[in-house]
Amino acid sequence: MTPRDGSTGTDVLVIGGGPGGYVAAIRAAQRDLDVTLVEKDAYGGTCLNHGCIPSKAFITAADVAHDADNAAGMGIHADPTVDMAALADWKDGVVDQLTSGVEKLCKANQVTLLEGTATFADDHTARVAHGDDGETATVEFEDCIVATGSRPIEIPGFSFADEDVWASRDALAAEERPDELVVVGAGYIGMELSTMFAKLGTDVTVVEMLDSALPAYDDDITRVVRSRAADLGVDFQFGEGASEWRESGEGIEVVTETEAGETATYGADKVLVAVGREPVTDTLKLDAIGLEPDDTGFLAIDDHARTDLDHIYAVGDVAGEPMLAHKASAEGIVAAETIAGESVALDHQAIPAAVFTDPEIGTVGLTESEAVEAGVDPVVGEMPMRASGRALTMNESEGFVRLVGDGETGRLVGAQVVAPEASELIAEAGLAIELGATIDEVADTIHTHPTLSEATMEAAENALGQAIHTLNR
Repeated sequence: MTPRDGSTGTDVLVIGGGPGGYVAAIRAAQRDLDVTLVEKDAYGGTCLNHGCIPSKAFITAADVAHDADNAAGMGIHADPTVDMAALADWKDGVVDQLTSGVEKLCKANQVTLLEGTATFADDHTARVAHGDDGETATVEFEDCIVATGSRPIEIPGFSFADEDVWASRDALAAEERPDELVVVGAGYIGMELSTMFAKLGTDVTVVEMLDSALPAYDDDITRVVRSRAADLGVDFQFGEGASEWRESGEGIEVVTETEAGETATYGADKVLVAVGREPVTDTLKLDAIGLEPDDTGFLAIDDHARTDLDHIYAVGDVAGEPMLAHKASAEGIVAAETIAGESVALDHQAIPAAVFTDPEIGTVGLTESEAVEAGVDPVVGEMPMRASGRALTMNESEGFVRLVGDGETGRLVGAQVVAPEASELIAEAGLAIELGATIDEVADTIHTHPTLSEATMEAAENALGQAIHTLNR
């Protein structure tokens, strides 16, 4: 587009360089659109810089240390020590390699990169403020994709500005391991980091207002993960909400309270608050374009990632649950393709999710109860990992693979995996759902032996009542 004097013009303005934003920018550029991407912090967003990637790096290192320290049953004796500073340097190297890759890919695809914070001036104009120097650039656009992501939720009395109060970002930047850690929240972030620190040798106490960990998952899944965490030394305190913290000697004390008004106090070096994340919309000046978040704080979108304004799109965490990087990328592609005039739409029937606990959790599609609620007569098959030869050789035999099928059509409609490498195993089920595969077809697919993936085949056979390596239902 042709801009007014003193401004820059672009076909597509993308606000936010996370997995939704940079993917949208690259795809739009591949469709011969002029694209400008604005990022205020670091390319790759929270996931790459402060979330998904650094946490998995730390989790992998913690697994190595813990496995080495607990391999006596295999005849291997070791006494590993963890150099947290060196571990942090290695993690930072991984992150730097990936972030530089994102920047290079954007430039290679002719995406114009601007550093700063973007705010709307009117329906087709944004202003980009550059850091603390006060400089502002004006960008005129035809279409805009908002990909501003999310931030951790603060709770009263626990400010992330305080040195002793950690958000997940702070925990993943630590260069020293706390001897004692209180974690507020037993959702997926709290459980991943609790398990990680416990494996590194930290005494971990988890405080959760609800009566269970990972409340979004079925009890038989959470039971496996919670039991394993307890074996690692994680101390769960359910039905307690964190009310305040205070300095105490060389550490801190975290005070909790039950609904009945009973209080308890837990000593620690740090407190990690992991009670969820909230979308970032307040930085955009949405009132300038007459756009408001919905009742849940998100920007509502249609199946083309379009907001209530036809030329304004939203992708990723800012556009609603689930807050997953791969969901953001998929939405970014749909938004870019739609702007380019392609006939595409979002398809949320098979968005996989993974929790990197011990063992991992992987899910896609419908659970058995969700299938019933959707009017499906489900057929269910399950394979316990204790019957998996490969799992036993890995000394990791907790959990199972469960498949949920439509009893009328035979099609696979969901899968739940709690097992080693569940984050990888769930991909097969996701592909099967997308392709409309049946339980029979999954069962008839020859799987490599000995592998963890055989459990998927056996679960399908179990659903058909003809499993070989486990008892049929």
